[in-house]
Amino acid sequence: MEHLKFFSEISKGNVDIAGGKGASLGEMTQAGLAVPPGFVVLSSAFDRFIEETHLNGEIIARLAAVNPADTNSVDRASNALRGVIHDTSMPEDLKADILGAYKKLGAEYVAVRSSATAEDSSVASWAGELETYLNTTEADLLERVRRCWSSLFTPRAIFYRHEKDLISAHVSVAVVVQKMIQSEISGIAFTVHPVTEDRDQMIIEAGYGLGEAIVSGQITPDSYVVSKGEMSILDISIGHQTRKLEKMAAAGVSANKDEENPSNAWVDLGEAGERQKLTGRQIMELAALCKKIEDHYGFPCDIEWAYEGGQFYITQSRPITTLKT
Repeated sequence: MEHLKFFSEISKGNVDIAGGKGASLGEMTQAGLAVPPGFVVLSSAFDRFIEETHLNGEIIARLAAVNPADTNSVDRASNALRGVIHDTSMPEDLKADILGAYKKLGAEYVAVRSSATAEDSSVASWAGELETYLNTTEADLLERVRRCWSSLFTPRAIFYRHEKDLISAHVSVAVVVQKMIQSEISGIAFTVHPVTEDRDQMIIEAGYGLGEAIVSGQITPDSYVVSKGEMSILDISIGHQTRKLEKMAAAGVSANKDEENPSNAWVDLGEAGERQKLTGRQIMELAALCKKIEDHYGFPCDIEWAYEGGQFYITQSRPITTLKT
């Protein structure tokens, strides 16, 4: 499988083929951290797809014609490029490799995430620019891999290319396929306080349900401040969470389908959303895990985590790119 590698075969030195997300997940897997298993459809698969379908010329021409000050110009380029990628079938051997790896993974539901090869670098951070699809099944997998490829050309991503002067640079995209964790609680953590930049303080945010709701800013999570030096909780702020995101099949008929990802649904929480999401013991267990990740990498980390069945899982880690010092 030339264009595909499992996490156990990838390390932080493979950003060029696995993108920031893929390389990070491989690195943490090899470090023995609690990462849900998965594989990466390497950027070479996208490059081959573009070459064999003769789309490269159209991509170059469409991007060159964009005027970033003209929203309609950006939208036209995005619609044209995403449409042709969605409508073009990938090579048969590549389809077989992806579906074979999915079967080997043995997970009914997977998360499918774009991982740009320019992502999380010192030049540009593509975090949040490209697309993710949760609770993907075998029937949807190939289509969602193509959608992740095409998300390299969303209006937001095209603007980002212009902003970072990457419009004529070669930017490719890998796709992470990872066993889905049906989070009871999930969230993000910053191993350095992102506002005060206090190096001793870690911020953990936590909410009920799938983590995309927090990452996309659609719910108000709890926030916990932890001292890394003393490993003690300094502050707890409980968020008023009115709803949670979960797998559609588990949510029931009263749930509201998530329009952006129909595999998921919004469920009203009522009074339950007023409770503290993590206990003190859970906060410290997660803080210790996040500190271990920071110590492994040697720099401040922005971490995504999930909690299911009594265990914490790490679903992503990247450098904090907003610190001034």
